[in-house]
Amino acid sequence: MNDEIITDNSDVNLEVATLGAGCFWCVEAIFSSIKGVITVQSGYCGGKKEDANYQKVCSGETEHVEVLQITFDKTLIRYDELLGIFFHSHNPTTLNRQGNDVGTQYRSVIFTHSQAQETAALSAITALTQQGVWSEPIVTQVEKVTDFYPAEDYHNDYFARHGEAPYCAMVIKPKVEKMQKAFAEHLKTN
Repeated sequence: MNDEIITDNSDVNLEVATLGAGCFWCVEAIFSSIKGVITVQSGYCGGKKEDANYQKVCSGETEHVEVLQITFDKTLIRYDELLGIFFHSHNPTTLNRQGNDVGTQYRSVIFTHSQAQETAALSAITALTQQGVWSEPIVTQVEKVTDFYPAEDYHNDYFARHGEAPYCAMVIKPKVEKMQKAFAEHLKTN
């Protein structure tokens, strides 16, 4: 299924970001709690085939990346702030890998929806490199967005629904807690 990529919103305060930072379960759990984030959709982007699903993407057959498509209110959080969270939510120096998740579908990538997003992404990489945040070079790719394919329903809200499962408890929960502490000022309030 190929959903239309949102590029023009009736609400001018809304913008879309598409980010790949490893397993989308981890990234979704982090960004879902961020103030100003309206929707978070796990999915696939950047491949060469005309469709994508979990099985095909995991096989490497489609060259798609597991991504998160985030609709956000830019009056509540800026794109560069989302990028700050993105870069600190994963290791942008490992090529085609995040922890035990290995393969091109786990590569670090920013799919841009506009020239302003591309400029912001490249500027963020330059600034982080100059600051020496990581000892290894950042390998995050910056590409123009392509077709986005929503992930299967069972991937949505995975951590919220399966928080006690071993992968969630051992991998996702510590990442979420670390990010919530580091970006406390950006968290939604209940």
